[in-house]
Amino acid sequence: MRLNKYLAKAGIASRRKADNLIRMATTTVNGNMVLDPAYNVVKDDEVRYDGKVIYPNIESVVLMLNKPKGVITSSRDNHGRETVMNYISSKYRLVPIGRLDKDSTGLLLLTNDGDLHHYLTHPKNHIERDYQVIIERRLSSQEVKKIKIGLSIGLGQYGKAQVLSQKKKKGRTFTVLRLRQGKKREIRRIFQRLKITLFSLHRFRFSTLELGRLKEGEYRELLPHEIIELKQ
Repeated sequence: MRLNKYLAKAGIASRRKADNLIRMATTTVNGNMVLDPAYNVVKDDEVRYDGKVIYPNIESVVLMLNKPKGVITSSRDNHGRETVMNYISSKYRLVPIGRLDKDSTGLLLLTNDGDLHHYLTHPKNHIERDYQVIIERRLSSQEVKKIKIGLSIGLGQYGKAQVLSQKKKKGRTFTVLRLRQGKKREIRRIFQRLKITLFSLHRFRFSTLELGRLKEGEYRELLPHEIIELKQ
């Protein structure tokens, strides 16, 4: 098994990120530092990551968390801030699939399956994610078209989303957006570009999964058929 795949199976990171971690001199095999992600790990090899022995997971585990506002999407934080890991308990080493920024809420997946992580986060797979945003006013038809086609959001990037619905309530507009890519803070940057105030951002759907009645701060383990549907 390739070393990057071994790290992915151990829940360290996706294979793509494992490549970089290995090159950063984090991994040893039988006491020897290995910098080549393609190194072939054989049976009985002892693999250590950051000094700790790691093993590939046989069981694929995925948790769904309803992330609260003010919580960092990270496995750990060097500044002592609260992370999503404070809300879950698992015997496996889990990593978040993608990100929700600190001020956003809603559906966040965590897994020990590096290959699944890679599949669900790779831009070429166009995984659908649905969000409800509360904004100061209704989007015009021209703005809806701009968002659908894609508009510049800085750093040479373009933000793109599909507007599924808009509903006005108590002077504010509740809008549902669908994304198929995952640029950093993409929705917030879209509304900054349009000069529209965004009051809240909540993700309620990821691929085949919906948040349902899961309360804020609660999590559950996905059922086997839900994991299979994600992989398909």
